[in-house]
Amino acid sequence: MKNVVTEIPVLDISTSRNADGTFNEDFVAALRDAAHRVGFFQIVGYSSQEGQDQELLDTIAEFFNKPVEQKIKLDNRNSAQFRGYTRMGTEITRGRADAREQIDYGPERETLAVVPADKPYLNLQGPNQFPEDFPQLEDRAMAWAELMNKTGHELLSAIAVGLGLPEDHFDEPFANTPSWMGKLVHYVSGDVVPESGNQGVGLHADYGFVTLLLQDQVGGLQVQPYGQEEWIEVPPTPGALVVNLGEMLEVATDGYLMATIHRVIAPPAGVDRYSVPFFYSPRLDAVIDKVELPAELAAQARGVSDDPENPMLASYGANVLKGWLRAHPQTAAIHYPEVVKAKKSA
Repeated sequence: MKNVVTEIPVLDISTSRNADGTFNEDFVAALRDAAHRVGFFQIVGYSSQEGQDQELLDTIAEFFNKPVEQKIKLDNRNSAQFRGYTRMGTEITRGRADAREQIDYGPERETLAVVPADKPYLNLQGPNQFPEDFPQLEDRAMAWAELMNKTGHELLSAIAVGLGLPEDHFDEPFANTPSWMGKLVHYVSGDVVPESGNQGVGLHADYGFVTLLLQDQVGGLQVQPYGQEEWIEVPPTPGALVVNLGEMLEVATDGYLMATIHRVIAPPAGVDRYSVPFFYSPRLDAVIDKVELPAELAAQARGVSDDPENPMLASYGANVLKGWLRAHPQTAAIHYPEVVKAKKSA
């Protein structure tokens, strides 16, 4: 009889290292178990400033309460990087509209002057779109991204140690120009976006290495661990971040670590839900090789998920562009017509 996962583990990241700077074996073991068995867990004890999480959530709520004609000035259809404002119900997951609006952002960089035809994902490097008349949104979102990059690095280092690797094993793909992504998300009830069918965001896995999620107290996030039909709730926990693993780690470990499927159920009528997912991700040109696992871990590797609608790619840039093109068809048609045409004819 298989063991059905019924709850999400909670780990205290402040205990991750010993006094001499080495990783705490108990923490690493608990992290490895949660990452392998569930693919989702929560962490407490990360080093945020007092009230930083709630201040960011309050700032997001204030922005999304503005008239749509102000928000649409940041329309992501203007961005080849899929940055800026996504209108209510226009992001698509599994062919259905999501009942949410959002701001997508990433590292603030210049676009590349030359992009090889066989590497269109390099167009994803570029500028953000934030409101000039509401500067605190950018300030607080970028400060949060800085904190999440540090937290993501610590977690990935601990995961590496748990896999029998040096703690800096995954550092190289993140060197110089890592392509992290952040979202500022406002979920609404399904009656606001009837075509959503009460889908806040449909079932999916994440593209990169490690996702760190700040969620408010409304709830709605559900997880389906590998090999089970049952969905389990991820309860909002004050002072905690929800963590899950992305497709790059599933590819690297041949499925010992899984990019666990998850979804968000739209909140009840009249209720708003706010969240800030952060995707700790490598350079766009990073190609992730499989790691050599210790024999006892390799024996538990489950292989990479076989989903013909969403094949996993070892190239991070190609993997993430594939997802953006599918989720934002209008923006894709404007900025990547040749890529869209090629995919349709394939």
